[in-house]
Amino acid sequence: MVKIGIVVANFYKKYADTMLKKAKEAAKKLGADTEVIEVPGSFELPIAALKLLKRNNIHGVVALGVVMQGETDHDIIVAESAARKLMDLSIEFNKPIGLGIIGPRVNEKQAEARLEEYAERSVKAAIEMIKKLS
Repeated sequence: MVKIGIVVANFYKKYADTMLKKAKEAAKKLGADTEVIEVPGSFELPIAALKLLKRNNIHGVVALGVVMQGETDHDIIVAESAARKLMDLSIEFNKPIGLGIIGPRVNEKQAEARLEEYAERSVKAAIEMIKKLS
C-alpha cells in the first residue's frame, strides 16, 4: 500500500485545517495511508518533509501551506525558498513531493478559493508519481 507523508503549515490555521482535511480525504479515496507533521509556517515545510523522506515506509510527501501577500516581498522569499528546497529534496531522495503551497502574491479571497483544489491536486500528483516511479 502507498503511504504518503503530509506536511502542513499552520501559520493560517483555519486554512491549514481545511487543506489537511481535503488532502486526507483525497489520499483515502486513492487508497493511500497518511502520516502528518504540522509545522509553524511554510518556511519550515522542507525540514519536516526531510524527516519523512528519510523513512523507507514513506513513498512520497505532500506539502501544504498558504503564503499571503503582505507589505514586503517576504511572501515571495518564503514561497520560492520552500518550493525550491522541496524540489531539491524530491530529487535527492527520488521520491515525489506534491506541492500544495498557495501563493505567493495571493490575498485572503484568492487563498480561500484554492484551498481544497490545491490540497487534492497535490495528493493526486504525489500518488500518481509514486506509481510511475515504482
